[in-house]
Amino acid sequence: MDGAMLDAFGLEVLDRDECVALLASVEVGRVVFTKRGLPAVQPVKYLVQQDSVWFPVQARTDLFGSADDGVVAFEVDAFDPGLRTGWWVTVLGRASAAVECDLPQRRPELSWQPPLATDVRCIRIPIEVVSGRRVA
Repeated sequence: MDGAMLDAFGLEVLDRDECVALLASVEVGRVVFTKRGLPAVQPVKYLVQQDSVWFPVQARTDLFGSADDGVVAFEVDAFDPGLRTGWWVTVLGRASAAVECDLPQRRPELSWQPPLATDVRCIRIPIEVVSGRRVA
């Protein structure tokens, strides 16, 4: 942590490259979207590819309706059981839907595969606004 930038609470501020690397290191994240005018959160399996976060979602759901051309937040984290060390990364952006979910696996050890159902779409969140912190 030598030379690390700290925020007002003493947490290490992560740079963009580290945020993206951490984002790509886990398999399940949380999408924060608006449902009937209120904030809602849903966990999703996802993939980081082409400088974007991608996740499958069924069409005609609240998540799809809010995330297709809507502003969303996406969050991932990892903490030890005692919450003494850990990190979190947040991506903010305008999501968009794609009919095709045919993304190559960048990390074959992860089990993420888009479902084969016909009403499934992929949501894409470009990694433009990203921030992260580390507790050490």
